[in-house]
Amino acid sequence: MKRKLLSAVLSMAMAASLMVGCGSAAPAQTQTDNSAAQTETKTETKTETPAQTESAGGGKVGVAMPTKDLQRWNQDGANMEEQLKAAGYDVDLQYASNDIATQVSQIENMISQGAQVLVIASIDGDSLGTVLAQAKEAGISVIAYDRLIMNSDAVSYYATFDNYMVGTKQGEYIRDQLDLDNAAGPFNIEIFTGDPGDNSARFFYGGAMDVLNKYIDEGKLVVQSGQKDFDNVATANWSTENAQSRMDAIISANYANGTKLDAVLCSNDSTALGVTNSLEANYTGDWPIITGQDCDVANVKNMIAGKQSMSIFKDTRTLAAKTVEMVDAIMKGTDAPVNDTSTYNNGTGVIPSYLCEPVFADVNNYKELLIDSGYYKESDLQ
Repeated sequence: MKRKLLSAVLSMAMAASLMVGCGSAAPAQTQTDNSAAQTETKTETKTETPAQTESAGGGKVGVAMPTKDLQRWNQDGANMEEQLKAAGYDVDLQYASNDIATQVSQIENMISQGAQVLVIASIDGDSLGTVLAQAKEAGISVIAYDRLIMNSDAVSYYATFDNYMVGTKQGEYIRDQLDLDNAAGPFNIEIFTGDPGDNSARFFYGGAMDVLNKYIDEGKLVVQSGQKDFDNVATANWSTENAQSRMDAIISANYANGTKLDAVLCSNDSTALGVTNSLEANYTGDWPIITGQDCDVANVKNMIAGKQSMSIFKDTRTLAAKTVEMVDAIMKGTDAPVNDTSTYNNGTGVIPSYLCEPVFADVNNYKELLIDSGYYKESDLQ
């Protein structure tokens, strides 16, 4: 029965992979090195067929998610729980309301209650060292999920989408839509990235800026606010409200006099939603290009309405399926599948990683990616 259950799960992963493949290699990059040279590194991708092996089954897996406040974490948690249970595992799924102390307490409980593997999407990548030392002492393997856990040698593996590629695709979208290689410009751009405690935000930012910096240096792209460095454009907690407040101030200081805003680089959909809300309330010019990530329902609706230009689609079903494979390998005492052993250094060494390849959705292809694939129903977006 366990063999049949896992086969069903992994078959679903194969189907999802036909749409959103998992990358076989990543740009050569360390966590703090987002140099322009990285843009020359090509990412080769292929669709891999998960091994049809018998699940170890019967073990307990703790899954720690950061919050229910963002749609994507609800989807990640639900997909993870469904697929792990289908593979025969007992699952303890917890959400921490974006409170670090709560997440630490939840992980402590998972350890004390016999979890054999922990899958953790951290609130703050630097905040879990003490509790993960307990996990290591207890012989519990840890998979960092989507967000790299920093400065802990207890982290066994990292499962994520290629975060540098996410930023690269966002930067390339702006480049192509503005035709920066041919148009005279100048064009005005503003920049919003994510929480400074989330290591992924630096990869998103680095990938995008490695594309766009060339045009900023040439004067073809102009950041009217002057806010360009990561520390100045980071958004605490990826908060829609924080992004909206900052955009209000930027518009008041730089665009209230009729100056045109041509593009806003937003690393994800919650920041893009804040920017959109601010523009609707305060900006009277032509609508700018706005990027995003996660294809949240509200943002896809904005995309259909012409208020957001694109959003990176990361099919959480694919990532959940790959994580189930990693858990299964750990439970059976074998090495988990990885395709990157050079990119993600968490301060204690490079963490073996599996990087899935993201794609972008816009008004031209969202039906194929989001509706035809079964990720959403058409009625969800009306």
